[in-house]
Amino acid sequence: MKSLSSGPRLLLKHLHDIMAGKGDAEARLNGVVHLIANNMVAEVCSVYFLRGGEVLELFATQGLKASAVHKTRLRVGEGLVGQVAAQASPLNLADAQSHPKYVYRPETGEEIYHSFLGVPIIRAGRVVGVLVVQNETLRNYTDEEIEALQTVAMVVAELVGNGELFDPLESPEGTLERAATPRFEGTTFAEGLAIGLAVLHEPRVFVEHHLADNIGVELERLTTALQDLRQQIDQMMAADDLRHQGEHREILTVYKMFAEDKGWREKISDAIATGLTAEAAVEKVQWENRTRMLKTADPYLRERLSDLDDLSNRLLRHLTGRLQTAASANLPENTILVARSMGPAELLDYDRTKLKGVILQDGSPVAHVAIIARALGIPMIGKVEGALQSAEDGEKVIVDGDEGIVYLSPPPEVLFTYHESIGARAEQLAKYQALRDQPAVTKDGVEIDLFINAGLSIDMEGLDQTGAKGVGLFRTEFQFMVSSTLPKIEEQVAFYKSVLAAAGDKPVVFRTLDVGGDKQVAFLQEEDEPNPAMGWRAIRIALDRPALLRYQLRALYQASAGRELQVMFPMISDVAEFKAVREIVYKEKARLEGLGKEAPTDIKVGTMLEVPALIWQLDSLLPLVDFVSIGSNDLMQFFFACDRENPKLVDRYDPLSPSALSMLKFIVDKCDAHHTPVTLCGELGSKAVAAMAVIGVGMRRLSVTPASVGPVKMMIRSLNLNELQQFVNQSLSRTDKSLRGSFVAFAHDHGVKI
Repeated sequence: MKSLSSGPRLLLKHLHDIMAGKGDAEARLNGVVHLIANNMVAEVCSVYFLRGGEVLELFATQGLKASAVHKTRLRVGEGLVGQVAAQASPLNLADAQSHPKYVYRPETGEEIYHSFLGVPIIRAGRVVGVLVVQNETLRNYTDEEIEALQTVAMVVAELVGNGELFDPLESPEGTLERAATPRFEGTTFAEGLAIGLAVLHEPRVFVEHHLADNIGVELERLTTALQDLRQQIDQMMAADDLRHQGEHREILTVYKMFAEDKGWREKISDAIATGLTAEAAVEKVQWENRTRMLKTADPYLRERLSDLDDLSNRLLRHLTGRLQTAASANLPENTILVARSMGPAELLDYDRTKLKGVILQDGSPVAHVAIIARALGIPMIGKVEGALQSAEDGEKVIVDGDEGIVYLSPPPEVLFTYHESIGARAEQLAKYQALRDQPAVTKDGVEIDLFINAGLSIDMEGLDQTGAKGVGLFRTEFQFMVSSTLPKIEEQVAFYKSVLAAAGDKPVVFRTLDVGGDKQVAFLQEEDEPNPAMGWRAIRIALDRPALLRYQLRALYQASAGRELQVMFPMISDVAEFKAVREIVYKEKARLEGLGKEAPTDIKVGTMLEVPALIWQLDSLLPLVDFVSIGSNDLMQFFFACDRENPKLVDRYDPLSPSALSMLKFIVDKCDAHHTPVTLCGELGSKAVAAMAVIGVGMRRLSVTPASVGPVKMMIRSLNLNELQQFVNQSLSRTDKSLRGSFVAFAHDHGVKI
């Protein structure tokens, strides 16, 4: 088979003539398959369309038996044609019959054909059919041939859109009916419960015309639309609630960088030059990028896919004049947004008082949009396969962000259960709010200091809302994770100043950059490590790349001028490492003083205790530090040699085991002996039962999520510490796998509110 002999522009001209010609849609479709078969010298060219959302039906063919038309059907995922539809990407095979997905349909007479090239027919982001060419010879099709067939597939999609072939919403007999109560399992991106009405985020942008009448005019339209798109992004960045430095602005900066990418524009322009309209060219490049990026092993590039989809869809709306997403519509008061994927800017377009939850078919919990959802307190579930195709505008939806479950059109009994859960939560939140200004003091008069963990600007609102004493752990890495380049010192200074301003006179403990492992940044090359949690990360990167730490310290010093600075270091494994980073702290302080700049009034230097080896060096370490913070998440996974990301090991070990609690008691006793303040950070202290247990072994300072301050404070105020300590002292010598049940029973017997 030879390459396109007449060239892509001439091919498109012939297609234009057929599509604009006389005859019904089926006759024109037959003309298309004859044209492609002749032009590409293929023995077979066939078109399959999706009927009822489930079945791919043969609609036209040149080369297969004519009697198979409208008789041969394949479900999505069945056979090679079904595989193309399911994957929404081309399939190029030299020997189709040796492929494990090959399915033989005897009525087609295709047994003599070996090579196979299938491409999806896509309309408004959805697969509506498959276009196939076949040859008897064993050969792979070239990239030029694949691209040509993809372009033809875009034009063929017009026949579906105008409804001439069939009603695209029809549901013929034999297709699968939707279950009465669809229940979808996904991945929790942001916790919480919500009940509301489904709103499809993106009004379908249907490209109605694929073939250009005037290439020059199309290029001018592209230029105008790109200018309008960039202006729109500038307006978003200038919005009052996004002007401040921080993660939101960093995300939009990356977004703007994509919009100004010259390579993106050139690819679209090249597609227009082949004879496509501007809209068709944007859609073509969008799907080429999607196909390529889904195959990459680079997680950063894969997470940027939603940003690029967002930009392409916005550009299409500028070209078609349909500029609004559902964000501009009159939203219901309890909106549950449903989308394939979203860029962060699109989420920020929505009225946050009406947006109650988000369901994404794609995405990742470390994507920018997920970071924003957690910051805004909006339940979000991602990787919900099939939800977008099943959800209808205005349909009742339940989002269970705690369990990662979505219900569509739930029956009354399920709705009743969730309404009760949400109502109970609201009542409980009101009780917690009433404790806002009350001290966290036990019934026998012992005060427990409660702080919050933070990492986003919006997290700082938790200080006033909860009455916490300060920020016990501010994770500084988020500003770095959402930036495509190392944030400049001036940007870091502005961000840290905004955090300190929000804290007022309450203390903030900054943890220096903790990246690596599962927290990658674009400006550091990702390391391919078999055990990233125990690899090149956190302070190990800082010691190997000291400029990173020095720049961050300079920013923290400038931001903290005139007030106390508390800074600590992650993943310290031995005393020598702490001495090395403390030396950098002193050098940067001396440098600041030498420049005559205002310095912090005092600098307190501490360490995270996450590596068990450091526990056996506490007598040497504690005289050198001003404070210690126990990072319970990493400490417990290292203590048990148990990867906390492995779903098979989630319930294997319990931090409330006698051995783990004895370790915590050992740390507390050592810190008390050296008069060194010690705080428990991480998830362990954020649940009332576990918080009670660690208080029982002597912990008097907890740093928890803002949402956990109320429940933990209520527990503390109902607790008699003396009784708890007696119970703990009797329990630590036991050999039980876990003491959790015993702590729950103790709370029940002693009226402790957990």
